[in-house]
Formats: sequence, structure tokens, C-alpha cells
Amino acid sequence: MSLPLRCAPLTAALVALWAGLVTLWAAPAGAQQPWSGLDAATQIRLAVQAAPQEMRGGAAVQGYEASGAFVTLRAGANELVCMAPTPSSPQLEVSCHHEALEPFFARGRALAGQGVSGEERVTARWREWEEGRLSIPYGSAAYVLTGTGFDAATGAIEGAYLRWVIYTPMATTATTGIPEQPSAGGPWLMLPGTPGAHIMITPPRPGGGR
Repeated sequence: MSLPLRCAPLTAALVALWAGLVTLWAAPAGAQQPWSGLDAATQIRLAVQAAPQEMRGGAAVQGYEASGAFVTLRAGANELVCMAPTPSSPQLEVSCHHEALEPFFARGRALAGQGVSGEERVTARWREWEEGRLSIPYGSAAYVLTGTGFDAATGAIEGAYLRWVIYTPMATTATTGIPEQPSAGGPWLMLPGTPGAHIMITPPRPGGGR
């Protein structure tokens, strides 16, 4: 599927990058990882570390059964839904998002299950948003936490790096005053002017890495 006609070449390049990232998150690679085969309690301990401290206890948690099925491990009592690490992903990553974003994420999983990946998966959801068939609530937030591993005794994620995403469909610098140039520690717009536009807040990494 081609990108929307209004997408500039730079946006198209960013879509390709974003598509690669969401494919990494959605498509198990097959290799066994230290976060494979975890029991529900450990998955919950890992997943909620992406959430603000005061929201962890009430967050719903999604994760994996031994069969590999994606299920709800714990019902929620607040607005957050957290996801345990994908068992065979090469990157340890957990995340949380506002419950209003769940249809958007669920649709992504459904498309992945149908073999739709990469740029096609990204733009399929954009098209559905444009047609009014899929919601991407403006201002809804997600928290993404990556790490190098975790302490088996406590579940604490090691080398933790947290970034924030705020979904703002069709937002641009002109409509928000937020720059498109990445800024360590400050907000910037990714995929501006598209249904997938979102504000990124990426703190500096320890040691000055990106």
C-alpha cells in the first residue's frame, strides 16, 4: 500500500523506520531469550515498571501463556494497560498505554496475526483511522521501557531506559509549536501531519548514547 499523498519524503522515511520498530515489537524472532517462558507474576512485575509509580498497582497487564497465547494476566482498576515483554524479541521491552488506545494496539496485533507487517501494517491502521473505523485518541499516552536484562529475584529491569509517547493524530509544528527535530530530554514530533503523528520525549541515555 502506498503512503498517503500528503506525506513528505522525510515522513515516508520516518514511516519506514517506525514500521521497522513496530515489526520488531510485534513479530517474535524465534530465538529463546531470558524473558521467555516467564510465569505470570514475573511478567506482571516486569510490565508495570513502565508505568508511573502511583499507577502500577491498578494497571491491567497483558502477557503470554506457556502456549504463546497473548492474554490478560491481570485485570485493571485504573486507566493503564501494561504489556509484558515479547518472549522471543531480541530487545527486552515493556510498555504501558492508556486504555483508550487498546483498540489501536489490538488492531495492530490482529494485522500481525494475518501476516501484515512493516509499512503495510502502519498505513493500514492510518487508513482505518481516516475512514473513522479506528480510534487514535488525541493526547493519549504510552510509556515504553527498555533494558538489558532483569534481576531474577526481584524482577527489577537492569539498564532501564524510559521514554514517553503522546499520540496526536495530524499534529504538526504549526499546530502545536513542537519541533520535528529530535531533542534529548525535550518533546519533538514524529510522523507530523499524519494519522500516526505523536510527541516523543526521549531523555538522554546514560553515557550520552541515543
